[in-house]
Amino acid sequence: MAASLSLSFIVGIIGNIISILVFASPIKTFWWVVKKKSTENYKGVPYITTLLSTSLWTFYGFINPDGLLVITVNGAGAIFQLTYVILFLVYAPKDKKVKTAKLVAVLDVGFLGAVIAVTLLAIHGNMRMTFVGILCAALTIGMYAAPLSVMRTVIKTKSVEYMPFLLSFFLFLNAGVWSAYAVLVKDIYIGVPNAIGFVLGSAQLILYVMYKNRSVAPKPDDAMEEGSAHLMKGSIEMHSLEENLHNRSLNKGKSLPKPDINRQYSFQKIIKTLSLSPHELQSSRSPHESVVEEGNPDQP
Repeated sequence: MAASLSLSFIVGIIGNIISILVFASPIKTFWWVVKKKSTENYKGVPYITTLLSTSLWTFYGFINPDGLLVITVNGAGAIFQLTYVILFLVYAPKDKKVKTAKLVAVLDVGFLGAVIAVTLLAIHGNMRMTFVGILCAALTIGMYAAPLSVMRTVIKTKSVEYMPFLLSFFLFLNAGVWSAYAVLVKDIYIGVPNAIGFVLGSAQLILYVMYKNRSVAPKPDDAMEEGSAHLMKGSIEMHSLEENLHNRSLNKGKSLPKPDINRQYSFQKIIKTLSLSPHELQSSRSPHESVVEEGNPDQP
């Protein structure tokens, strides 16, 4: 029995360490959110549901006589998640900010307050642990299932850009350790949701391995730039074609046969002859021309 308690305590400590790493894993994500001053396509639902879950588990630890390790890990987790939710509300777009604020008010304020009030005022004895334990188990399943929307995005886009690896890995590891802890302490409310989380975490890791090296589809801006490049290339090619045709026309004109020199000379001679008087015409004849004319039978 002592060995069992000792082993469960060690596993619980390991679970605390891993859980804190899980809660700290989105720090890099929110560092970029703060730097870019935008949440881009990140979802706020996982942080909101995790805040509610860690808050309720902290309450469960307080009403459980052996809940010290549950209190420490979930108390720290609630602080982390509250910080993330606040940053998300600060940097989310206006429409998303309003929806997120409403969800926070309903779940993390209204629902949490109602559960605590009903548990302390209307329920007594061991039923308190049962009531809160069932709610905690359901919310933990919701926490592990929240990334399903991101998994759907990964499958649709074939990109793991918006599914942080560290978060998926530590959720998988965390669920496995707390499942082992639940078996040791025989706590069904801790065991069932973490076993489901272990399965879902495994699925996330499988998706990450499948799509981490896939090429991302071109963004609209890239498509426009590519289209512009094609249009520019087509314009250049058309311009080159027009220049080639023009040059060919010029070359064709240049390659036309030049008038025969004798013909040019004959034409000039005719014009000059018409402008001469009979006396000048007779005296301008060369002996060679006279011989040719006399030998021509067609001459009168």
